[in-house]
Amino acid sequence: MKTVSSQDPYAALRYSDFRFYISNTFLFSASILIQEVIVAYELYKMTHDPLALGLVGLAEVIPFVMTSLFGGHIADQKNKITIMHISLVVILLGSVILYAAFQPGIYNSLSQTEHLIVIYSVFALIGFAKGFYSPASSSLKPFLVPRAIYHNSSTWSSSFWQAGSITGPAIAGFLYAYAGLTNTLLIVIANFVVCWILLGMIKTRPEMARITTPIMESLKEGFRFVFRTRIVLYAISLDLFSVLFGGVVALLPVFAEDILKVGPEGLGLLRAAPSIGSLLTMFAMAYYPPTHNAWRNMLIAVAGFGIFTIVFALSENFLLSCGALFATGVFDSVSVIVRQTILQIYPPDEMRGRVAAVNGMFVSSSNELGAFESGVMAKAFGTVPSVVIGGVFTIVVVTWIYFRSKDLFSVRLS
Repeated sequence: MKTVSSQDPYAALRYSDFRFYISNTFLFSASILIQEVIVAYELYKMTHDPLALGLVGLAEVIPFVMTSLFGGHIADQKNKITIMHISLVVILLGSVILYAAFQPGIYNSLSQTEHLIVIYSVFALIGFAKGFYSPASSSLKPFLVPRAIYHNSSTWSSSFWQAGSITGPAIAGFLYAYAGLTNTLLIVIANFVVCWILLGMIKTRPEMARITTPIMESLKEGFRFVFRTRIVLYAISLDLFSVLFGGVVALLPVFAEDILKVGPEGLGLLRAAPSIGSLLTMFAMAYYPPTHNAWRNMLIAVAGFGIFTIVFALSENFLLSCGALFATGVFDSVSVIVRQTILQIYPPDEMRGRVAAVNGMFVSSSNELGAFESGVMAKAFGTVPSVVIGGVFTIVVVTWIYFRSKDLFSVRLS
C-alpha cells in the first residue's frame, strides 16, 4: 500500500478500493432508505396505525439477529465481497417482489391483510440478507486502508453513509409524489444493480482466516471479546440504547401526516434533516476528528441526541422540528465516528467479522427494534409522549455509563 499521512484529511480517499467501497455504501444506504420511506408511507396510508410501522422493524430485525452472528463467522473465513454480492441479490429479489405486489393487477386482487403479509415478508427477507451483508461489509473496511488512517476512513465511510441517508429520504417523498410508488421501486432495483457492480471493482481480497474451533465456540469468542473490552462494550451500549429508545424515524410518517401535516414532501425533509446534520458534521470531523478526547465526546454526543429528541417531540412547528432533527444528526455523527474508530482499532483481524456481527446485533438491529418499540409505545401512550419518554431514557443511560466509565476519559484513538 502507498504511504499517506495520517494528518491528511483526504487520506482514505486516496485509495481506489476504499472509494469504490464508500460509493457502494452511499448508493446502498440511499436505496434502502428510499424503499423504506415510500413503503412505510404507503403502509401508513393503508392502515393509519403506527403499530403497523413498528411491525416493519420487527419483521426485519428477527431474521437479522438470527443470522448476524453466523454471518460474522462466515465473514471471517470466506470472501467478504462474494458474501456481499450474494446478499445484494437477495435484497434485489425482495425489491422485485415489492414492485410486483404493487402492480395494479396484483394489488387489486389482494386484501389488506395479504398486502401486509407480503410487505412484512419482504422486509424479513431483507433482514436475513443484511445479517450476512453487514458483518462482511464492516469487516472488509479495515483492510482497504492502513491502520494509521482508520479514524479518517471511519469519518469518510460514515460521511458517505450519511450522504446516502440524506439523499434517500430527501428524494423519496418527491419520487413518491411525482414518479409514483412503482416507478420509484424500479429506481431502487436499478441502484442495487449498480451497487453489485461497484463491489466487483474492489481488488483487495483480505486473507481468509482458518477457524478450527467449533462454530458455537467461534461465535462465543466474538461475544467474549466485546464483553472483555470495556470501551467496546460501553460504546456499543450507548448507541444501542440511544437508537432503541431515542429514535423517532419510524414515527416520522405519523408526525408528517397527523401532527405537522406536511405530507410526503415534508416527510422527506424530516427524514433528511438528521442526516444533513450528520453529513456536515462528519465533513468537519475529517479536519477536526473527535478522537482526541474520544470518550468525553461520545458521552456528550449521546446526551445531546437525547435532549434534541425531546425538543422534536414537543415541537409543533415544522422548522423547529427540522432543526431539532438536524441537531440529533450532529450529535449522532460524533458518536458514530468514535464508535467506528474503536471497532476498527481494537478487534484483531481474524475476529473482525464476529465483532462486527455482535455490534450489528446490538446497534444495527436496534434501528429495527427501535422502530418496533416506537410503534408499541406510540400505540400505548400516544406518539408525542412515547418520543419524550425515549429521549429521557437516553439521558438516564448516558448518566449511568458516565459514572461507570470515568477511567476511559484518558483514552486517545488518534
